[in-house]
Amino acid sequence: MGRRKFVCGNWKMYRTVAEAVALAREVQGAVGASAVQVAIAPPFTALQAVRQALAGGPVELSAQDVHWEPQGAFTGEISAPMLAEVGCRHVIVGHSERRQLFGETDASVRKKVGAVLAAGMQPIVCVGETLAEREAGRTLEVVGRQVRGGLEGLTKELAAVTLAYEPVWAIGTGRTATSAQAQEVHAAVRAILRELCGGVADAIRIQYGGSVKPENAAELMSQPDVDGALVGGASLKAADFAAIVKGATR
Repeated sequence: MGRRKFVCGNWKMYRTVAEAVALAREVQGAVGASAVQVAIAPPFTALQAVRQALAGGPVELSAQDVHWEPQGAFTGEISAPMLAEVGCRHVIVGHSERRQLFGETDASVRKKVGAVLAAGMQPIVCVGETLAEREAGRTLEVVGRQVRGGLEGLTKELAAVTLAYEPVWAIGTGRTATSAQAQEVHAAVRAILRELCGGVADAIRIQYGGSVKPENAAELMSQPDVDGALVGGASLKAADFAAIVKGATR
């Protein structure tokens, strides 16, 4: 049996609680029942209200980030047990914006992955190269380092992990990796996963993220190792997001 496609919308720092609830209801109605696993990641402030808005429907709840300690004197941070209690099933970890703007490292990503798994949730672990790294021919080196560093020491637990390949040069730029470029990196990531956990690698979903739109979704997700999408800007429009989910079913 093939891997079930998984599409997650990352809302980033957009939408007040009231706006988030309205969008969540719109998304749930637009997506409807689907063979695709679907999740949305609103801001922390809207998680509780969005959970209630999604109750009983197929769309799952994700958080955008997490701290690796279960509690402590970390002003402004949110722990994995807090997210689990509020109803999150997934947590995005190591997004390129966290790496670039907030100093996240492979080591901190690994600690966050462990915290998410320990709290019974499923991490979506982001990896990807910058434009300079791609132009220098270092894509597979950089992505390989991020995969190995972010998942170090994990084996059987990797069945609960989703990876998201996000070329940094394609996020919010309108530029998208071609389906062939995406498949090349996804296949390389899967080969690394086989090194880490053997046959479990064939069950791990690898999403593509980076200017995914209704126009390119079906072609990207038709590639053999592209198992879904981590959607940024387009996830803030219910119709566009639903069209991307539909693209995953083709």
